[in-house]
Amino acid sequence: MPISGDLLASALASIAFVGCAMTSAASAPGPHTQTRRREVVVNGKRIKTVDVHAHCAVPAAMALINQPLEASGLLMTDTRTRIEAMDAQGIDVEALSINPYWYHAGRDEAAALIKVQNETLVEFCAANPDRFVGFATAALQHPELAAEQVDYAVKTLGFRGVGVGGSVAGVELADPRFHPFWAKCEELGVLVFMHPLGTRELEPSGRLAGSGLLTNTIGNPLETTIALSHLIFEGTLDHFPGLKICAAHGGGFLPSYAHRCDAVCRTFPDRVGKLPKKPPTAYLRDGQLFFDTIVFTPEALRHLIAETGPGQIMIGTDYPFPWTSTEVDLVLRTPGLSDDERIAILGGTAARLLGIAP
Repeated sequence: MPISGDLLASALASIAFVGCAMTSAASAPGPHTQTRRREVVVNGKRIKTVDVHAHCAVPAAMALINQPLEASGLLMTDTRTRIEAMDAQGIDVEALSINPYWYHAGRDEAAALIKVQNETLVEFCAANPDRFVGFATAALQHPELAAEQVDYAVKTLGFRGVGVGGSVAGVELADPRFHPFWAKCEELGVLVFMHPLGTRELEPSGRLAGSGLLTNTIGNPLETTIALSHLIFEGTLDHFPGLKICAAHGGGFLPSYAHRCDAVCRTFPDRVGKLPKKPPTAYLRDGQLFFDTIVFTPEALRHLIAETGPGQIMIGTDYPFPWTSTEVDLVLRTPGLSDDERIAILGGTAARLLGIAP
């Protein structure tokens, strides 16, 4: 579906930044003040930092299916607050992603929405190339269309990554119906950023009701854990060995207890189903799975790195929601890392995967 110049201009004028879906909106930005840009230095060398987990939304695309904006954010016409936060935290580049809200849309609606969304996002990043790159979006509920959208996004629009949810309208990402999408991502060598949408199927039961915002606190990392586990045990990662997937929030709970997955293969080999080609823990380290740093403490990050290796970790902030504003310092304070490993986590790995100039 072609997009008129007026429609694209309207979309560009109305991109807004929002974070992980929560029940409360982000804090309203305060008065603008001049923030000195923090320069991150490791062993005397100024390095480029890349935040692989930062959110945005394109209201013009959302309007095509009457999707409300769930949280207030920054308009594209005024990104001063976001850039000031980046400068204060020492973030040089944000990789912008959009949490999927369109997985129930019909094919024609989804095609139009994704076209507006991707072309708007790439225009914005092109206008701010030193500070922003974007993850393309795709209508995964229509896998062949999604493969075409990724192909266009990479070959025509210049994206180097694509974002997905942790499931697609209740269907696991490991379902064979999504093989055309995974095949295209593998063929193009793009990084897939997987962000959970929550375990919505649990909500009607009331298990996540009550205090603690458990739909987010537990539900989001739980969906990531389930999605990654299926990708391992259903053979998706074996079928597409060139896939590169970055799982938000440190990969959920999987890296903390992944050795149970190895143990079940030994303990109940006749009940697991077809065994994966490698021990499940090997998939955390062998170059297919990557993880952001949103695990909150140096000890948690040290453990994540111990389970995955430092080459699989990239910093993430979840901006604009204030889960964390200290990811650079978290990496600098985590014990046991060499200078080269800190540089890789702070930006080197993300820059390599997303085609960001050093």
